[in-house]
Amino acid sequence: MKVVLHNDFLQTYTNDPAAAPGRLEPIFEAVRREGFDTEEALPAGYDDILRVHTERHIQSVTRQGLYNIAALAAGGAIQAAEIGLEEPCFAVIRPPGHHASADSSWGFCFFNNMAVALEYLRAEGKIKSAYVLDFDLHFGDGTVNILQPKGYVTIFNPDASTRKQYLESVEKSLSGVEVDIIGISAGFDNHVQDWGGLLETEDYHSIGLMVHKRCQEVGCGCFAVLEGGYNHSVLAQNVVAFIKGLNGREF
Repeated sequence: MKVVLHNDFLQTYTNDPAAAPGRLEPIFEAVRREGFDTEEALPAGYDDILRVHTERHIQSVTRQGLYNIAALAAGGAIQAAEIGLEEPCFAVIRPPGHHASADSSWGFCFFNNMAVALEYLRAEGKIKSAYVLDFDLHFGDGTVNILQPKGYVTIFNPDASTRKQYLESVEKSLSGVEVDIIGISAGFDNHVQDWGGLLETEDYHSIGLMVHKRCQEVGCGCFAVLEGGYNHSVLAQNVVAFIKGLNGREF
């Protein structure tokens, strides 16, 4: 299994929590300690971003001085998606993306990494159908706004008041999935020690394992991109737990 990352993601590009110093370093260290293969992210091409976002929005991101880092995150998502067609892949990228719509963005997002990746695969004729599991604490409105009208993507944002209900809803949704690729917007801010206060670390492993098993059953690819998760002391262990599950490894 490969993990896509880049040292430029360690820079503090804004003052928001997603760009906070010390957030990604423990993930990088944990990924390498666990022995996962890593690949350096490359920036998305302008046309790849334009396929999803308007010129006006791209210019707005550029004026904020954020084009390069946002394009690098989108490019990392494309790489993860392409690798994901052959083996599970996780992109440790930032800025996150699921609150970015075609002509606007909020919530620490600028370009919609998931949408850029899936639209790239479709434009290249590599997929005809996709499923997006967005388990971030917050609803991925940008991903829905961009991809749902296109008709080839099913999007599921789980919402429940208990761990048991949450995991059961994910399992139920995945049970009917038959697509070319599963993309996961992996936000870890619903952890018991993060903003959401609901899920345990082992639950992220369970979700990854559910995706792994469904991919094995239907013969599809899978990849994930980092979204939220803001408690630096637990984020790395949650990411690694999920990656292990996605790869079919024990918790």
